[in-house]
Amino acid sequence: MDARERTELVERGAFRWVRNPIFSWMLVALIGLVVIVPSGWSITAFVTLLAAVQLQVRCVEEPYLLATHGARYADYAARTGRFVPFVGRT
Repeated sequence: MDARERTELVERGAFRWVRNPIFSWMLVALIGLVVIVPSGWSITAFVTLLAAVQLQVRCVEEPYLLATHGARYADYAARTGRFVPFVGRT
C-alpha cells in the first residue's frame, strides 16, 4: 500500500455487509473446493489463504485505512464485519 495514495472509503454495495467482500468470496470458493475435493492439498490451500488474507487485512489494509480515514473508518469497522456480516467488528 502506498501511504501517499488516498482512496475513497466505500460503504455501499457488498461493503455495506463486510469490509473485505473479495477476500470473503475467495475463502468461500476455497471452502467449496474443500467440499468438492476433500484432500490434504485443498485443506492446506484454504488454511494458507486464510492466514495470508488475515495478515494482509490486519497488518496492512486496516492500519492504512485507519490512518487515511480516521474516525470514519473506525466507525465503519465497528459496525461492519471483517469477512462475515456482524463477525469481526472492532
